[in-house]
Amino acid sequence: MARQCEILASMAGHYCAKSCVPINVPVPSPGSVYGTGKKELPMQIGYARVSTPDQSFTLQRDALEQCGCTKVFQEVASGAKTARPALTAALEYMRAGDTLVVWRLDRLGRSLGQLMGFMQHLQSRQIGFQSLVEAIDTTTATGQFFFQITGAFAELERNLIRERTLAGLASARCRGRYGGRPRAIDPDTFAMAWQLYQAQTGSVQSICSRLGIARRTFYRYVATQRAQQQRGG
Repeated sequence: MARQCEILASMAGHYCAKSCVPINVPVPSPGSVYGTGKKELPMQIGYARVSTPDQSFTLQRDALEQCGCTKVFQEVASGAKTARPALTAALEYMRAGDTLVVWRLDRLGRSLGQLMGFMQHLQSRQIGFQSLVEAIDTTTATGQFFFQITGAFAELERNLIRERTLAGLASARCRGRYGGRPRAIDPDTFAMAWQLYQAQTGSVQSICSRLGIARRTFYRYVATQRAQQQRGG
């Protein structure tokens, strides 16, 4: 037995007289990959969102993958909605030290309050955030500052657009113009068609062909006219 130990010890560059040389096996520390001895690197996780199914994820996915995102979560959802399953799944997948990456800031949220609440949640979990278009990186103090400024300007822009839209509608109403789909038959044309229809001087097809209106549209207007007469009479 001693002879065998001496042979083994000499092969390893050590000497042993009575017992075998113990072999120390390194145990990986928490947060490392077993068998490599290297700590796990932080990951960049992408999130892509479109508002309607006819929109494409291609632009967002290409940008996220080019910046180094190893995994991209995507979904079709309105930015105003708080319940977004893909975003929730992305957060559950991430660990402390990872970074959530979006193509543009409005993909994450529309209101400043919503964005700030989300950022506080990320900071509490030690997760960073990047927005590619606005070049925001909240892993730095400067990035956090620009995130707040950009979010405030984005909300201001939406409010200004809303105010201009409402002012334009109010101005149009004052001029007698109302929004919505234009009438298929103008009142004068329908009045003439209604008189011909009441007089029964010809078929509906001939009346519609003469005035250049669709028969289905004419019948719809006739039904509306009769309903108004019944309510009035």
